[in-house]
Amino acid sequence: MADAFDVIVIGGGPAGYPTAIRAAQNGLSVACIDEWKNHDGAAAFGGTCLNAGCIPSKALLESTELYHRLREEFAVHGIRASGVELDLPAMQSRRAGIVKKMTDGIAALFKAGGVTPLQGHGKLLPGKRVEFTAHDGSRRELTAKHVVLASGSAPIELKAAPFDGRRIIDSWEALELGSVPKRLGIIGAGVIGLELGSVWRRLGSEVIVLEALADFLATVDRQLAREALRQLTRQGLDIRLGAKVTGAKATDGAVEVSYTDLKGEQSVTVDTLIVAVGRRPYTRDLLAPGTGVKLDERGFIEVDDHCRTGAEGVWAVGDCVRGPMLAHKGKEEGIMVADLIAGRFGEVNYRAIPSVIYTAPEIATVGATEEQVKASGRAYKVGLFPFLASGRARAMEATQGFVKLIAAQDDDEILGVHIIGPLAGELIAEAVLALEYSASSEDLQRTMHAHPTLSEAVHEAALAADKRSIDSINKR
Repeated sequence: MADAFDVIVIGGGPAGYPTAIRAAQNGLSVACIDEWKNHDGAAAFGGTCLNAGCIPSKALLESTELYHRLREEFAVHGIRASGVELDLPAMQSRRAGIVKKMTDGIAALFKAGGVTPLQGHGKLLPGKRVEFTAHDGSRRELTAKHVVLASGSAPIELKAAPFDGRRIIDSWEALELGSVPKRLGIIGAGVIGLELGSVWRRLGSEVIVLEALADFLATVDRQLAREALRQLTRQGLDIRLGAKVTGAKATDGAVEVSYTDLKGEQSVTVDTLIVAVGRRPYTRDLLAPGTGVKLDERGFIEVDDHCRTGAEGVWAVGDCVRGPMLAHKGKEEGIMVADLIAGRFGEVNYRAIPSVIYTAPEIATVGATEEQVKASGRAYKVGLFPFLASGRARAMEATQGFVKLIAAQDDDEILGVHIIGPLAGELIAEAVLALEYSASSEDLQRTMHAHPTLSEAVHEAALAADKRSIDSINKR
C-alpha cells in the first residue's frame, strides 16, 4: 500500500469525505483517514453528521412526525385510525438501517473514485507527514503534498452535569434510547435540543428544556424566534429561559437537576437528562509539536478565508475551524480546498450559508436578520407572507408560520430571508441562490412560481416588500 499521496484528509465526516472525493475527481492521489467507531464497535465513515447527528435525527423526526400526525391530525383529513401503537425498536431499526446504507455508500464512492480509505487515527507531524494508527494498533508514517484537517467536533460536556452514559447523556445517546422517558430534561434550547425534544415529545415524553440565555434562539431573527417559541410551546415543550443549570445528580431511577432563574434556585426531577449545549472543535491528539498549525483561544484551528492554516500545504475545514458548525458549510469548504489544491478556482460565500432547524414547523434562515440590518444603519424594507394565506399550505393543514424577506431600501438587494413553516428547509434554497447572485426583491417578484406550491410564499414575501402582495393584506 502506498505511503505517499498528493492529498491526505484527516477526518471522514461531511467536510472530510467530500474533500477526498473532489480531490480524486481532480486527478490527485488521495487518502482519507477517519477514526469513527459506532457504539457496536464498527468503524464507519461519515462522521457525527451521518452516524450520530444529521441523518439519524432526521430519520427519527420523520418517523415521529408521522406517528404524531396519525394520532392527532389525520382525522381532519377524513382519515380515522384506531389501535395505533408505537413500535420503538422498529423505528430505531429503521434509523440504524438508513445510517448503515449511507456509510456503506461512502465506502462505495471512495472505491469508485480511487480514494484510499484508512480507518484509524491520523496525527499531523511536521513537514506534511501524517502518523496513521489503525484500529488494530499498527502504525505507519504517510507523506503528502497537501494535508487537509477535517477532524470535526464533539459535544460540550458541562461540569455541572457530566455525562454518565445512562441517565445523563449526550445527543448521540439520545438518538438511541430504547424506551420513551416519562419525563425528559434537556439542557440547551438550540438546534439539537429542540430537535431531540420534538422527537421524544411526539412519542409521549413530558419534555422540559432549560436554556441559560434569556432570549430564545438568540442568533435568529427576533420575529421568527418569537413565532418559533409560540409554536413549540403549543406542542407541549416546556421551555424555560434564563435557566442556568448548577448541578445534576443521577440516582438509580432519576436525575435531579438544579438551576437558577429570575425566581432564584429551582430544581426539577427527570428520568433522563440530555445535555445539548453545543459542540467544540475536536482536535485531540491531532497536532504534533512543530507543525506550525495554530489554535485560537476557543480551540478552533486558525485559517484564512480559503481555509489555509499557518503551515504551508496544510488546510483545515468544517467544524474544527471558525464559522457555523454546519455540515453543508464544511462540505463546501472541503470542495473549495480540493479545487484550490488542484489549481482550480474555489470560494465559499460565507454571507449565504443557510441554517435549518427540523422541528415542525421547520425553521430556516439565510443572510442578515432584521436586527443586524437595523444595527448596520442601512435603510431597509420587509416583506412578510403568512402560510395561512397559502393554498398549498391549507391543503396540507400546515398553515403555521410565515416567510420574511428583508431587502435594502436603496438598491433593493435581498439581505436576508427567514422562514418558519412547512418544508422551510427546502424553500430556503431559493433564498440562498438569490443571495448568491445578489438578487433584488424585484428579481423574485418577476420570477414565475408554480401554483399551488409552498414556494409561492417566498414569491409573495418579495412582493410584500413593496406592498404589492396579491394573496395577503400588505402589512407587517
